[in-house]
Amino acid sequence: MSGRSGPPLGFAEAFDLPLSVDLRTAARAFGICPATAYKLIRLGAFPCPVLRVGGRYRIPTAYLLRTLGIEERPVYAVPLEDDAPPVARLDDTRPHTSEVPA
Repeated sequence: MSGRSGPPLGFAEAFDLPLSVDLRTAARAFGICPATAYKLIRLGAFPCPVLRVGGRYRIPTAYLLRTLGIEERPVYAVPLEDDAPPVARLDDTRPHTSEVPA
């Protein structure tokens, strides 16, 4: 293997990842080539926990994002269209009325 397996992941792409990713995807997220990722695993120095499933490595996405310093996911990974209706937030417990308080 030589070189990177693609450009580093962007935020929108990172937020769309499944629950766990393969080693190539994790390497892209860290901006390293897959060969370096394998070497770090052999040395026990990969920056986040790695699972061995059969003959393959899987990296839980939650650990990957936390290691990258991304603690919370945004509500939307991609911007909403300008004409999209607003969506109520889960913590929005105020009653919705059409009256304006006096």
